[in-house]
This record gives sequence, C-alpha cells and structure tokens, in this order.
Amino acid sequence: MCGIAGIYSTVGKPVDCRVLQAMGQAQAHRGPDGEGYVLLDPSGKQKPASVVGRLTEARVPLSPRHTVALAHRRLAILDLSALGAQPMTSEDRRDWITYNGELYNYVELRAELRAKGYRFRSTSDTEVLLAAYREWGEDCLGRFNGMFAFALWDGVRGRLFCARDRLGEKPFYYGWDGERFVFASEIKALLLAYRRPKPNQRAVFEYLDSAMLDHTDGTFFEGIQQLLPAHFLIVQGATLTSARYWALPVGTRLEPDSARGGAERLRELLCDSVRIRLRSDVPVGSCLSGGLDSSSIVCLMRAVGNGQVPLRTFSSCFEDPAYDERQFIAPVVQQTKAEAHYAFPDPKELADTVGRLIWQQDEPFGSTSIFAQWNVMRLASQQGVKVILDGQGADELLAGYQGFYGAYYADLLATGRAVAFLREWCAYRRLHGPLSRYALANLVRSFMPEPFVNFIRSRLTGSATWLDQGFRRQHLRSHDSVAEPRSNVQGLEYRLLTGNGLRALLRYEDRNSMAFGIEARLPFLDHRLVEFLYGLGAHLKIRDGWTKAVLRDAMDGLLPEAVRWRSDKMGFVTPEDHWFRSELRDSGRAILSDDRARLRGYLNVEAALQAFDDHVAGRVNIGNAIWRWINVELWSRCFVDRDSCTEPMC
Repeated sequence: MCGIAGIYSTVGKPVDCRVLQAMGQAQAHRGPDGEGYVLLDPSGKQKPASVVGRLTEARVPLSPRHTVALAHRRLAILDLSALGAQPMTSEDRRDWITYNGELYNYVELRAELRAKGYRFRSTSDTEVLLAAYREWGEDCLGRFNGMFAFALWDGVRGRLFCARDRLGEKPFYYGWDGERFVFASEIKALLLAYRRPKPNQRAVFEYLDSAMLDHTDGTFFEGIQQLLPAHFLIVQGATLTSARYWALPVGTRLEPDSARGGAERLRELLCDSVRIRLRSDVPVGSCLSGGLDSSSIVCLMRAVGNGQVPLRTFSSCFEDPAYDERQFIAPVVQQTKAEAHYAFPDPKELADTVGRLIWQQDEPFGSTSIFAQWNVMRLASQQGVKVILDGQGADELLAGYQGFYGAYYADLLATGRAVAFLREWCAYRRLHGPLSRYALANLVRSFMPEPFVNFIRSRLTGSATWLDQGFRRQHLRSHDSVAEPRSNVQGLEYRLLTGNGLRALLRYEDRNSMAFGIEARLPFLDHRLVEFLYGLGAHLKIRDGWTKAVLRDAMDGLLPEAVRWRSDKMGFVTPEDHWFRSELRDSGRAILSDDRARLRGYLNVEAALQAFDDHVAGRVNIGNAIWRWINVELWSRCFVDRDSCTEPMC
C-alpha cells in the first residue's frame, strides 16, 4: 500500500522534477517508509535515472530526453528491505513500475513464474507483478487476486500501462490535455500539476440533490478523472485507450443444492480470503463494529490463524447507548481473546479537525460517520498496527441493507409468488416491526418509472427547496440508463457495487486508513467471493425476515450466537442528527450563513437555514442533508478558494 504519481509528456517536453517531487510529497502520509523516483527516455537512448530519496537533491544525470517519470511513496508491508523499494524495474531494466496495493496470491504466482524460468531477488509482490506482466501482458490482470492501482512503463512497447483492481479498492486519478498525462493516488497531488482547478458543477449538484458520489469516472474537479474499477488504460504517443477486463456476471444465478451447500461454499471461500489477507511482514489488526460482517472476520482471523496470530481489534463507541455497540463487541472479544481497543469520536474534535478530514478525503463525503472511521484508523496507528482487515462489501453482496427487503418483495410479487411474499412480510414484522421507509421505498419504486421516482424523492427529501433554483434547473436531468439485471434484488446489488454505493465507501476506507499509514484489506471483496455471492439466489440471502441468511448459516459454530442472530444493524455511525442540535449547531449555522456560501450559488440559503432551524427544533431529522451543505462549503474553501492545497485547511 503506497502513494503513486507520474508524468508522461507525449510531445517530448522534459519532466519538471520539482512538480513531480511535490506530487510525491503531497502523498507522504500514504508512504511514510520511503520515497523514490525514476526518469525515463521513451526512445531508450538515455539510461533511466533512478533516485532514492528527494529527487531535487539527487546527483544523477538528468536529460531533456527524460519525458516520462514515475514517483513512489512506500508503505512497507511485504519485504521490508530495500529490495522492495519502488519504482521497481525488471531484470533487463526495460520495464518500470510504481504500484499501490497487494497481490494476495503473490506466493502462488511467484511459484508459477519460477517454473517458467523467472528469477526473483526480493520477496515482494511488486516483483511478481512485473514478471506477470512480462509473461502474460494485459491478461495478467485476470490472474491477480488483490487490490491494486499501478502504472507500468513498458520499455519494449514504448507505452504506459495503467490498471485498477476489479472493485476499485485502490484509487487512480489522472489528467490528460492531449500533450501530458499526469496521474496520482490522490487528487491533491494532481492539483500541483494543474493549480486552481474549477469545481465540476454537475458532481456538486448530484451530491447535494441525491447524495451521489463516485458513480462515474468524473470527480468534483473539472479535467480530473478516475480510472474506473476493473479497467486498464494505455498511453502510447498521443493516444489513450481504455478497456474493461472484468465484469459482474449479469443475469446469472448460482443455485447450490441447498441452503447448507451455499453456506458451506461461502465459509470455504471466506476462510481462504481471510487466510491470504493475513500475509504480512508487519502487525495485522481488524476493525470491529459489533455487526455481523466485521465480527465474522475477527472470528475467522482467529480460526485460520490457529490462535497463533496476535489479534487486536479497533472499535468506535459512544456513551449514548443508542449508538454504542459494546454489548455486541464484548462477546466477540471474549471468544477470540482479542486485545480490544476503543475510540470515542468527539463532536468538538470534529469541529476542530474537519478541515484536515476534508483535505484527506479530496472530495465531499456522505456523512459524519467517516469521522468515526477516522478515529478507528488513528487508534490502530497509535497501537503500531500497519495492516487492518475490515468488513466492507458484505452489505452489498449479501442483501444487508433495509432496501433489499423491498426489492425482494417486489421480485416475489412480480413472479406471482404471493404466498412467499406474505410469509416473508409476516416474518419481517415479527423481527423488525413495521416495514422501514427504505424497504417500502424500494418496493414501491420497483413498479414505477425512474423519472417519477426521482420527482417524488426530491419532494419528500426537500432538495427541490434547499437548492438554488437556477443551479437546479441547469443540472437536473435523468441519469443515464445502464444495462442492469432483471431481478430487482440483483439490480440493486449491481447499482450498489458499481455505482452510487460501494465505490464511495472504498474511497473513505482508503483515505482514512492511508491518512495514518495503514493498509486496509477487505476479505468480502475477494473476487472469487464477489462472483459467488453475486450469483447466489436472493432466497438464500433473505430468509424468514433475516438478511445475510447464508452468512449467518456459514458462521454457525464460529460466531457468538448473540451476534450471529442480531436483527438490527449499525456499523461505524455517529449521532449526526443530535450533533447538529447540540455541539455542531452554532458552527454549522455560521458556515451556512457565511457570504461565501451564498455567493457559490448552490443553495437557497434562506430555505436551508430555515430547514436547519426546523431540524434543531426537532420538527424534522435532516442531519445528513445538513452535513452535505456544510461539506460542500468547506470543501470549496479547502480546494477551490486557495492557491495551494498542499496542506490541510485548519
């Protein structure tokens, strides 16, 4: 896990070493263990200039022919020696790579490549990746089990080959003006090459209106894009080409012989996913929210490690029992004999440090729950942990959100299974009470056209009132349609996995962990597990009123029963609605009342302030919307209003 950056002038202009070094240093938090650069000549006439440490202080021969450059900030996880440093080159020094991520199956790939005659100097997965590309070319991506974003200079073909992992766990941002291709792990590094970028007004609108994030290849900055998950990109001369190398198996459903067969296969895959994600030369820990997903991972870490791996857990807790999960964390800690650590997010600290959090994230984010995750990652860093496992992705794959109930009920009704629908409806009421508004909304929307659904949603949420009407009219349009599965459940899974859902959560996870030099690994996103669960019938995920039924079955005998059959769901949440009525009330109102917020033209500020006051008085609960208003304003101050974004805004 590291920070990567690079510049490729396709018109022969030499690389500006000061800009390249600044791009690397802007991501120093991602790689506190080392710094390296290489300058390359595409013609091959000038030898590569490789530098360890600061580029501008290096005594190496630089040449006007050096028009390609790679930068790397290292977080040492595998092979802590200098042999694992980057940018790394192939044995013949023709290929060079700057790489962020982990190939969890690097041990098996290395053995396969050795049998083909390849030799390895290090025990790092980076060297395995280089050899895999040399052996299989672009097809190497299909052999990788891991998370990755990398740029590889192919000196044989004279091209830059860039790729991102299947689900988008690792980031890759780039800018291209027809003459210069610039890339980095984080947008703040790219801004050093562009200066004072303009905000992407369409992205701002979709965030304020619909809470949509990371659902396209665009960003909140004009001219800066992200390489989509499961895609590679080739820069050769003045040509950019991009292609998808993996896709969810749309329209297919796997039907194990029984629910038991599905649970057994899930347990087998999840055990192996956890096992290979424990490969590390540094201490490993785990997030533990008290929910089914993270608790399963902690228990499996104990099981596959045979009790030999020191187990440390990190949790977010609150004194308010409505948001505290220690009653569910405790049985997992007791059973696994883990060393438990607890963070207590403080809204006063959020008010003081929100500028740093926004700077770290690069773009606006969904809610103050990101602050809870931030606290957990900081705590893990303070305890010396450099790798942490987390349960991200399980909700999307196992129908874990309330909205899946509505989608499942719609499928049952649409296929004439009225008796099954009534049975599940009654089971839901026994477990949870009246149908939640999220479940009801997804049930109703399944039988309505999308434009009408969007119209009703904007009226119910109030966004049609809060937003400036001119800004809203300019950007309001129907979202582009995409090919989705026919099943409502699988359609919702598809949208969450590939659009407005998981991709934003993965950004939060990456930025919060890397802010403290921690590598986050996500066992539920092993592509073997993703393909199996995505193809699994909905009736094996939702059963008798329970979500994640197949996981509950799979964890029989491993997970404490109080957690395995827990019927509610929380995660790393914060009492956001309460905070805006108490500790964050005055600061929140002051931000919205500021003239800068009025001049941006995004909000109908008077209507927003009235809604804010209604929330404070308890007449409505719109903490999430209030956060989006405040987040956009603070993001604008941090990235749009300032000449330099190399340091966080205080």
